[in-house]
Amino acid sequence: MQQPIGNYRWTICAMVFFATTINYLDRAVISLLKKTLTAEYNWTELDYGNIVIAFQLSYAIGLFASGRLVDKWGSKFGYAAALLLWSIAAMAHAFVRGTGGFIAVRAALGLTESANFPAAVKTVTEWFPRKERAFATGIFNSGTNIGAILAPLTVPFIAEQLGWRWAFIITGGIGLIWLIFWFMIYEVPAKHKKLSKEEFDYIHSDQDEIEAAEKTKHEKVPWLRLMGYRQTWTFAVGKFLTDPVWWFYLFWLPDFLDKEYNMSGTAIAVPIALVYTLSSIGSIYGGWLPMRLINRNWPVFKARRTAMLMYALCALPAMFAQWLGSMNMWLAILIIGFATAAHQAWSANIYTVVSDLFPKKAVASVIGIGGMCGALGGIVIARLAPKLFMYFREQGNEQMGYFIMFIICGSAYLVAWLIMKALVPVEKKAVI
Repeated sequence: MQQPIGNYRWTICAMVFFATTINYLDRAVISLLKKTLTAEYNWTELDYGNIVIAFQLSYAIGLFASGRLVDKWGSKFGYAAALLLWSIAAMAHAFVRGTGGFIAVRAALGLTESANFPAAVKTVTEWFPRKERAFATGIFNSGTNIGAILAPLTVPFIAEQLGWRWAFIITGGIGLIWLIFWFMIYEVPAKHKKLSKEEFDYIHSDQDEIEAAEKTKHEKVPWLRLMGYRQTWTFAVGKFLTDPVWWFYLFWLPDFLDKEYNMSGTAIAVPIALVYTLSSIGSIYGGWLPMRLINRNWPVFKARRTAMLMYALCALPAMFAQWLGSMNMWLAILIIGFATAAHQAWSANIYTVVSDLFPKKAVASVIGIGGMCGALGGIVIARLAPKLFMYFREQGNEQMGYFIMFIICGSAYLVAWLIMKALVPVEKKAVI
């Protein structure tokens, strides 16, 4: 009689999900307090853009280094150190007294939060067979949406009741609770006492690099060497073109609702929560679909790439979000929510592409390189968006700025998919 496999790997996935939720809750707070902080510190659109850029630039720099550090220290201690430091940086927002202070603490938050995705993807690579990785990634990646849902439901209320400084302190402190459970629950599969032999064997059942990993697990892979692989660039280009779309939604959606529909404070809680609820569905479905195709005997790479094309096409309606939304706010919200769902479905797979194309020893480093490129793309958006808004405001047509931004957001995924396909037309694992 066959022994049951066990499900402890899903407990690990849940811990990564909660960490990602906290990660996005902490970074979303400032966008919900933009109107309050603008009034208090007399920010212009460019001031806010510079604060966003401070986060994204340090996030990019941090990703370049954090992937390597996670590979060196391991997912257990690398993840814990990052979450401790970004929790401190998040709470530090409450104690600054000017625009320069916000730039400094946003930079610190970006630098420390950058380790989340390299550590998360490395954890999934260690704990899941290839066929389940996209699904597991989709689940933990949905934490980005839950964090973005919790933020508008809690931050405006805390700010109204206790003041905006407490919004940063309370949300930042949640990560300290996660740390306790992480050290109680987590260990790598080979050392975990609660993991059955049957589940351990299942986790490693379709990984073709086990023996190579054992022989070279202490080998360092130079960044310059990784940059020479087309597989690295297919991930990096995909992130550069599509990550900025998510940054735009995260940091400017509350402002869009304010400018377009005169909504702010607690009034934006339900619309924003709806957008990110749809995103969560997209994230989980995005990981489930390729797993379904793989279980129907599709080759892994073909299943992944076909799913990503579908999600790229699903993002296209975002080009009309501002135009159609001029008729009805809820129509705009549904279109944006559908687009963010497509983004999260895409993200669940683009991360998994790295574990498909690289051995374990290089996964976090490549994630870091690609994540850095995504953050650099976010800097481009953070500079472009305020300038567009200010230019068209001076022309007496402020809505045109958002119209152009939504066209960029809707078309980015299809462009990225075509370039990625050109760089790596068929599955070819990097030999390192």
